Amino acid sequence: MEEETSSQAEVASPAEVTGAVVETAGTEEAKEVALDLWSQGVDFVYGLLRPWNAYQIGIALGLLVLAYCLTKLFGPRLHDWMRTREGWPKWRMRFLVLLHRRLTLIFFVILIWPVVWIMQEVTWPSRSYILSIIAGLASAWLVIAILTRLISNAFVRGVVRYLGWAWATVVILDLSDEVRTLLDSAALELGGVRLSVWLVLQALVVIATLMFLARFISTTSASRIKNNKDISPSMQVLAVKFLQVLLYGAAFFIGLKAVGVDLTGLAVLSGAIGVGLGFGLQKVVSNLVSGVIILLDKSIKPGDVISLGETFGWINSLGARYVSVVTRDGREYLIPNEDLITGQVVNWSHSNDYVRLDIYFGTSYGCDPHEVRRIAIEAAKGVDRVLSFKAPVCHIVGFGDSSVDYILRFWISDPTGGLTNIRGNVYLALWDAFQEHDISIPFPQREVRLLGDEDTPPVSA
Repeated sequence: MEEETSSQAEVASPAEVTGAVVETAGTEEAKEVALDLWSQGVDFVYGLLRPWNAYQIGIALGLLVLAYCLTKLFGPRLHDWMRTREGWPKWRMRFLVLLHRRLTLIFFVILIWPVVWIMQEVTWPSRSYILSIIAGLASAWLVIAILTRLISNAFVRGVVRYLGWAWATVVILDLSDEVRTLLDSAALELGGVRLSVWLVLQALVVIATLMFLARFISTTSASRIKNNKDISPSMQVLAVKFLQVLLYGAAFFIGLKAVGVDLTGLAVLSGAIGVGLGFGLQKVVSNLVSGVIILLDKSIKPGDVISLGETFGWINSLGARYVSVVTRDGREYLIPNEDLITGQVVNWSHSNDYVRLDIYFGTSYGCDPHEVRRIAIEAAKGVDRVLSFKAPVCHIVGFGDSSVDYILRFWISDPTGGLTNIRGNVYLALWDAFQEHDISIPFPQREVRLLGDEDTPPVSA
């Protein structure tokens, strides 16, 4: 048995031995740091029992009570004054609301720092040490609470706020080295790459900061691009999308590189993504490529009025995967970009906003067709939204069984205002004009003959 054990020990590779030694050293280091933190915590708790430390805690509690009383005194007055500022910008009012909700903490910070400075001048530094720590923590919490309000997402804002508070507490208590060592000792070995909790936290903080900067730059640049009248709407959307992809991609890779992650390992991920694209993401990639083609060839743009199958509406926005089309009844259709490339799309406002509409009607054979055409044209001209410089025209298109059939054509320049309603208004104008000039609109005429009874006259229907 001893010989087998010795032979197995001889077979163990140097890498395995080194990994075991590193793992044991990391565990022992983590235990030492944890015990050191525990001893410091115990010493701090026992230190609170000393007279001057208890006095500092009492002074801090007294200042907190005084700050609460000042909030009860000045809070309602500040609230009433805010109600009179109706003309102020929204961001300024939100900032005032933020300050009003944290008025107690603001008063506490304002009160405690003069006390700390006075005690440092008239007493030993150790007799104001706890007060300076409390003042630093309160100030850090106040600043973090105000700055995190710039983050619109509630979940992200909460995560950043609590992480900021935790890190500020560690720094103010002068425990940053111990906490860093403890977090770095908790690590995993994945394919030769050491991932520790400290490395992951660093990556999250750096990437989140860079993403925030990328979003700020992209939002500012997007507003300037959209306000530039020299750039077409489709090119504006393309420029904004390209800028967002560039900035967010750069923020992600720069963040990983900044914390020491080897980017060469992403080659395997790229290969996996390529396999996924080849099997399950064809439609997604097709829609993405189709969206780029739509933006480049300028076939459609935001504001255009289009018809695709039974869907008629105007384009609200162009996305990377779909196009948002809003109809007259308020429905919003998300049409994949691929359908706009492969299907037949009617763009009512591609080159201009002028749209010609046709309506059909018939009159009895007893009415003068020249007079009918003139009356129909004049009736159409009197309807709002019908263009006068593109004059309506009326033509005879056939002699029907019961009527003379006409077509009335007219132009409008605002298809987003609807097509059915303008047709209905023109029909109503024709009805009023025909009633005024005694022009009749006949109903279908039919003759019914009964077989076997030749003397029976035909019955009209």
